[in-house]
Amino acid sequence: MTRLFAPFRSATRHGAFPLAVLVLAAMVLGLAPILVRLTETGPAAAGFWRFVFALPLLTLLTATRGGEERGPGAPSRWMLLAGLFFVLDLAFWHYGIVMTSVANATVLCNLTPVVVTLFAWVMWRERPGRGFVVALALALAGAFAMAAGADGGQGTDPLLGDLFSLSVAVWYAGYFLAVKAARRTAGALRVTFWATLAGVPLLWLVAWLLGEDILPAGPSGWWACAGLGLMHVVGQGGVAWALGRLPTSVTAVTILIQPVVAALLGWWIFAEALTPVQAIGGLLVLAGVVLAQRASRLTPPAGPVMTPPGSGGALRN
Repeated sequence: MTRLFAPFRSATRHGAFPLAVLVLAAMVLGLAPILVRLTETGPAAAGFWRFVFALPLLTLLTATRGGEERGPGAPSRWMLLAGLFFVLDLAFWHYGIVMTSVANATVLCNLTPVVVTLFAWVMWRERPGRGFVVALALALAGAFAMAAGADGGQGTDPLLGDLFSLSVAVWYAGYFLAVKAARRTAGALRVTFWATLAGVPLLWLVAWLLGEDILPAGPSGWWACAGLGLMHVVGQGGVAWALGRLPTSVTAVTILIQPVVAALLGWWIFAEALTPVQAIGGLLVLAGVVLAQRASRLTPPAGPVMTPPGSGGALRN
C-alpha cells in the first residue's frame, strides 16, 4: 500500500498545483464525446469545428510566447504528419462515439500506450517484460468484453463503433510518434498549432466526401462546437503543461480520469447505463493500460525513446 501511493507523495513534493491542473485537464477532456454528440453536425465535421475554434486561441498563445518559440514559425513534415494522424484519430473516434456508447468509445481509444509499446517491440526490438504481456492480455480481454457486453441500444452500430474506437489507439500512436519527431526541432505549442491547422482542410474534406451535415442546425450546436475548441486548448494544453512537472507514474494513472468522467456524463446525459460485462471490461482495459505503462517504464529502452518530451503517458483527445 505504501508503494502504491509513493508516486502521488512524490507529486505533492513537486507541488499540488500541477497535479490539480492535470486532474482538471483530464476532466475537461472527458467532455469531448459529449460535446461531439451535441454539435448537430456529422462526426468528422465536429472535428473540423473543434480545430477551427481552437486555432484563434492557439494563434494567440504562439504569438505571445516569449523566446525563440514566439510565433508559429514554419511547419516541418513531422508536424504535418502529426496533423494527418490527428485527423484520422478524430474522424474514426467521432464516428465511434456516434455508433457505440460514450464509455466504450472513450475507454477503448485509451489503449494507445499498449499500441505504442507493442509497436516499439515489433519495429525497434524494444522487448518489454512479462508484465507488459500480462497487461496486453488484460487490455485485449477487457476490450472484447466491452464489445461483447453491449446491450444493442448504445449507439447506431455498437460493434462497428467499438472497432472504430479501437483503431483510434493506432492512429493516436502514430500521432504520438510524429509529435516525438517534431519535438526535436520545435516546442509543444508550435507543434500543436501546425498539427491543428493542417487538420482543418482535411477534416472538412472528409466531412464533405461523406456527405455530412457540416453546419450545426442551431445555436446549441454552435455552442457545442465552440466548446470543443475551448476544450481542445484547455484540456490538451493543461495536460501538456502538467506532464512536464509530474512523475510519469502519476500522469499515467491520473489521465484515466477522462474515460470515467465520459462514462458518467454519458449515463447522466444520454442514459447510457453500462452492462455488468461492459463495466468489468472497462476496468480490465484501464488496469491493462496502467500495467503497460508500468512495464514500459521498468524495461530499459534499447532504441529510440518513444514518448515525446513533456509527455508522461496516454493523452486522450
